[in-house]
This record gives sequence, C-alpha cells and structure tokens, in this order.
Amino acid sequence: MSNPSDKAEEEFDWVQFKKDYAVSNVESKRDKLIRKIKENPLVPIGCLATATALGMGLWQFRKGNSKMSQTMMRVRIGAQGFTVLALLVGVMMTMSKPT
Repeated sequence: MSNPSDKAEEEFDWVQFKKDYAVSNVESKRDKLIRKIKENPLVPIGCLATATALGMGLWQFRKGNSKMSQTMMRVRIGAQGFTVLALLVGVMMTMSKPT
C-alpha cells in the first residue's frame, strides 16, 4: 500500500517542477492572432476578400442574377489564389528569417 506522505511528496515534486520550468511569457490567443497578422498582413486581407466574394456570389445566385453570380465566383477563385500565394510568401519569409 502506498503511504499518504509519499503521495504528498510526489505532488510537491510536480509543483516544484512546474515552478522551475514555467514559461513566464505565455501568449494569449488574442496576442497570437495579432502577432500573426502583423507578421503576414496579406493573408487576412485575402481571407476577407474570399469570404466577401463568396457571400456576394451566393446572394446574387439567390436573387437569380446568374451572370453576376458567376462573376463573383470567378473573383472568389482569384481571391483564394491570392490568399494561398500570400500564405506561401509569408511562410518563406518566416523560414528565411534568422532566429
């Protein structure tokens, strides 16, 4: 059987380990999002353009304006391409940065 003092000692060791190796600068989700946008500002712009073109294309399709709907779907494809290109450029720039 385990001794209650052994269990308490193990818990203390874990607490001490957490204190010794704790990361002092923990980044929140909001801070991480802001940092990522600053590092690569073209990706959110491309995502917003893609979502806008998609929404407008679907709205035009619902209204029955098929010509404008097709145009907006083509714009969406272009915006998606821009987003992917911006993402790739951002990754390349991040990889080439000295740490």
